[in-house]
This record gives sequence, C-alpha cells and structure tokens, in this order.
Amino acid sequence: TLFDAVTRLNNFMLQPLSSLLEILPDKVPSLIEENFVFRDGCPFAAMFVSMLNETITQMGGGFLKDLFAASANMPSLIRIFPKDTLLWKLQLLKSASASAKSHMHTVKAQTLILLSGRDQWLLNKEDTERLRCALPKCEVREFVNNGQLLFLEDGVDLATILKIAYYYRRGNTFDYISDYTLPTPFELKEFEQSQSLLTTAVSPVFLSTLGNGTVVRSLAGLPSEGLVLYVGNHMLLGLELRPAAIHFLKERNIILRGLAHPVMFNIKIGSKLPDMQMFDSIRIIGAVPVSNTNFYKLLHSKAHVVLYPGGVREALHRKCEEYKLFWPEHSEFVRIAKFGTKIIPFGAVGEDDICQIPFLKNIIEEITHDTIKLRNDEEGEVRNQDLHMPGLIPKIPGRYYIYFGKPIETQGREKELNDKEKAHEVYLEVKSEVERCMTYLKTNRESDPYRNILPRLLYYLSHGFSSQIPTFDLSNH
Repeated sequence: TLFDAVTRLNNFMLQPLSSLLEILPDKVPSLIEENFVFRDGCPFAAMFVSMLNETITQMGGGFLKDLFAASANMPSLIRIFPKDTLLWKLQLLKSASASAKSHMHTVKAQTLILLSGRDQWLLNKEDTERLRCALPKCEVREFVNNGQLLFLEDGVDLATILKIAYYYRRGNTFDYISDYTLPTPFELKEFEQSQSLLTTAVSPVFLSTLGNGTVVRSLAGLPSEGLVLYVGNHMLLGLELRPAAIHFLKERNIILRGLAHPVMFNIKIGSKLPDMQMFDSIRIIGAVPVSNTNFYKLLHSKAHVVLYPGGVREALHRKCEEYKLFWPEHSEFVRIAKFGTKIIPFGAVGEDDICQIPFLKNIIEEITHDTIKLRNDEEGEVRNQDLHMPGLIPKIPGRYYIYFGKPIETQGREKELNDKEKAHEVYLEVKSEVERCMTYLKTNRESDPYRNILPRLLYYLSHGFSSQIPTFDLSNH
C-alpha cells in the first residue's frame, strides 16, 4: 500500500478556509479587478498581496501563503482557481480525510509514507508519527529538500524508492537474494555521484594478484564468475567498501554483495539510531543482512560476496585500534563456503585513524539495546558489538589502498573441510593472508609520491579529475 498524504490534510486549515469561501460573493474577484485596476505592475497589486499574505498567515495557512505570494497576477490566479472549484476540491479532501481516518485500524499491509520536508500544508512530523504508530507495517521516508510535487522534482524516482523499501518481490515475503534487482543506470549514476567527493579525496589504489603471484594495479587477478568470497578487514566506518563497489562495477561489471549489520535494514520505532535512509546506497548495490542463511543463498546464486569477520566492532574501532583484526576465535564461513568457493583475502589501508573523543556510555547502551544482537555466544572483545558513532575530528584525507591476495581454493576439498580442525586451519590461513596484505600496503605506501593530498590535487589539476593517479612502483616489490 502506498499511502497518499493528501488524505491527512490538516483539518485545522480546512474548516476556516471552507467557511470563508462560502460567505464570499461570487462577484468579488471581478469587482476587485474592475474597480481597483488590479493588473501586473500596479503598485496597489503589491500592497494587496502583502495584506492577503498577512491575513492568510494569521489563519495558519502556510500553503496558501506560498501559493498567493508566488504570483503578483491575482486575476490570473483567480481564473485558475474559481470559488466553486476550490469549494469542491476542499470538500473532496474533507471526505477523503474522514474516510481514511475511519478505516485506519483495518490497514494491515506494508505501508509507505513519503514526507516532503517543504510541503507545508499536508502532513507534518507529528501527523507522521501518529500514522507510524497506527499502522503496524509502516515506513516513513522523508525528502527534506523537496516540495509538494515530489515526483516531478529532479533526483526523485518512485521505482527506486519502492525498490529500496522492498516492495518488489516474487512471493508473499521478501527474499533479500532472489528478489534483488540490479541497479538501473540512473541508480548507478546517483550512487557514483554521491560517492564522488570521497573517491576524489582518497584516490583509491586497487591491487590484485595474478595466478603466477604477480601483483598488478587492476582487478585482473580476480575471477569473473562466482562463487567468490572476498574476506578482509574494515577501516573506520567501513568507508573502503563504497569506492570498492564503484571500482568493481566500472572495471569488471561485478556487483559486490556485502553481508551487513541488520541495523541497515530495520530500525525499531523510537530508536536513537540514524535514519535508515542513510543506508540506501548500500542496499541498492546489493548488501544483505548478515546471517548464515543469507550467506549460503548468496554463494548458491554464484554471487561475488564480501565478508568482514570483524563486523561492527572493527568498523567502529576506537583510538589506537586501527588495523587490528577483531575476528572471532572460530568461524563457520569456511565450512559454509567449501563447495567450490574461491576465497580471496584482502587488506584495506587508508587514513591511519581519525582522532576520537570519549563517547557517552549511556547513549551507546541505549542505542545498542534497540538493535539485533550479534555474536552473543562469542567470548572476548569480538563480542562487544556496541553501536555508536565515534566522535571524529577530521584529518586531511589520506589515500586508500586495497590489495587482493592470491585466491584460496576450496574446489575438491569438501570432505577435508567438513572436519572442524581442517576448516579452522584454512580460517587461520585466510586471517594470516589478510594481515600480510595490510602489512604490504602499510610498508609500500611509504614510497608512494602521491600518498599526500597536495601532490594528488596538483596531478588532478594538470591531468583532469577523471585520470588515474600513479602510485608506488610495483616492480620493486
């Protein structure tokens, strides 16, 4: 069900406006024009508009104020909206509002409210919260900078909105894998533009390993076909994934399907967590909630899957914890991925850390309480899955480096990897390779003449912002 906000027009405006129109004589518009020479450019016209705006403001009608103030040609406005037409439309709105309110309790379907931030005469945030509580499966999406004609404004695509809200499905319930639809050219363009500032600032370097062990600056060492599992480390806030997703699409036309924290897909009403809309781009490019079931389904669909064993603890690491792996003591991903999956370890290195300030413990505990708990059965620091936005003091952007190591094959090793001890050995091998990739990048970036932002900026200015900036010499390493 797509809820149309017009059915909740503010009754505070409807009743006085209808009463005013009913008592006005039909001849008032023409008398004003004939007797007061109310034409374009007339000084009296501006004064009349000012008086009318003040009167409507006192009535509490934000929309009417904007409507009348938008045109100095009052006769044209009156011809477009004659009295009888306005009365008829207002009566329709009153009837629709009363009908919707009386049937609200019967709505059990998935409901979507689109709230325009600059639409002053329909829903406001208080009305929206009441609706959200009244409708059991309600989601509100706010468009802060948009007005009343939402679907006629640039950057708003209804098909994309419905896709992000998971309205496209093949069965009665939504399936994150089988119901996923590839991004459209419009969505990919929007995603790339939304990340352009970050990508330009960090000028990411992508390295991969060929079959003979040669390291190349491209993704040529990665398989074109699934089953592929990329296992690596999170940098602060997981910012490495967005540039990587764009680069995979542009160079290899590969969609990376990330396993993400459930908070990006479902937030409890009243939670202090950020609005779910900030994760739209992650969901549109194929991220799914982390679970063994979704992991298995992705591999079964021969997808290119990204897994971060360190999870949110690694992405929200604290001061002096940069490039420290917070992996569980044991992991089942090797045993799940054993059916011919190519496991590709990778290391990501970038800004060494963004200085953090002390965080508020009580707020973090309250936020974390509102989310699905992960890894409650683990021990040690990896169990600490507190969700919080670290206090950040921005630094001059450093350069991002992502290095994909040599694939670890599981083809033909199904029986071997059924054994927990053998699977654990492969798990430790993957972890060791991720640490080696990070060490390789931290060491070799020291010889990158474009590691700092000033040389990169000068290169962009002389070669264009779409150019690829050189990095350290791979032949010497």
